[in-house]
Amino acid sequence: MIRVENLGKRYGERAAVRNLSFSVAKGEVIGFLGPNGAGKSTTLRMITGFITPTTGTISVDGIDALEHPVEARRRIGYMPEAVPLYPEMRVNEYLRYRAELKAVPRAQMKKSIDAALEKAKVTDVQTRIIGQLSKGYKQRVGLADALVADPKILILDEPTAGLDPNQIREVRDLIRALAGEKTVLLSTHILPEVEAACGRVLILHQGKLVAEGPTDQIRKTLHGSASTILVMSGRGVRAAFEDAVRGVEGVRRVLDAIDMEAGIVRLRLETEPNAEVGARVFSAVAKAGLALHELRSDAVSLEDVFAELTTADAAASDAPPASPTPPATTDTSEVAS
Repeated sequence: MIRVENLGKRYGERAAVRNLSFSVAKGEVIGFLGPNGAGKSTTLRMITGFITPTTGTISVDGIDALEHPVEARRRIGYMPEAVPLYPEMRVNEYLRYRAELKAVPRAQMKKSIDAALEKAKVTDVQTRIIGQLSKGYKQRVGLADALVADPKILILDEPTAGLDPNQIREVRDLIRALAGEKTVLLSTHILPEVEAACGRVLILHQGKLVAEGPTDQIRKTLHGSASTILVMSGRGVRAAFEDAVRGVEGVRRVLDAIDMEAGIVRLRLETEPNAEVGARVFSAVAKAGLALHELRSDAVSLEDVFAELTTADAAASDAPPASPTPPATTDTSEVAS
């Protein structure tokens, strides 16, 4: 549904996006990840026709989005990170206005608005003035806007920003329910949400694609079966725990160390896949006179992968992205912001 080839965007001497190629197939839910400034929002705005690329091509549902931007945008439902709403309008008035802009047929207007209200969980505030709503409700009105024309493709930029945990779960369940029915490109910083809702991820850093594929495939590409993660916690000073484990045979590095409440320290270690490493770590901690509360193995997380790929060293590499997969297409209904 979406195919992007050799896409680039420059602002003067600065390259925001560099030689980016990927595809999204019909019915896929794709996580679009990257640190701040990686080029995610710029890429989404190019796909949705709000800014013009410097180089490259974009195809949306088989339509050249640069040659026919209006036709391409009609197939996309876009929710930008900063949702542009009219605060003086009521929710149902705003959605009717947006539906008219998107050329929803009059005979289908009420049904389309009611469906969008229901899916975005804003039916209970449909007669409220938007400016009086909480940030979370405003986010969900933006989601209803993206859904109101029943587009083939949804492009969601930080859709759960400002939502409470229950609302985040509802949005995640909605995105899961749309899998197969719609093509979804989801940009977010909440990595567990990506793992829960997305079948595949694209990771950008400094405008370049550094990895793409299912999360488990990316983990194997980076760590394979050659690494194990050990999680340990205990009472004491963080530096003392780090010093105790760094010299242990089979411990490759400390992935992270966190001071928890009440003097408890939690560390995650990357180790060789050797059953003896855990015993050596236990002995080293005991020898250092530290109190160990927990020691267990764990899987490599998407957060580990993200951190490893979005360092300056990873971005500087000209190697192809990890776990590449073939490009795809997306669909959208015209959005005026």
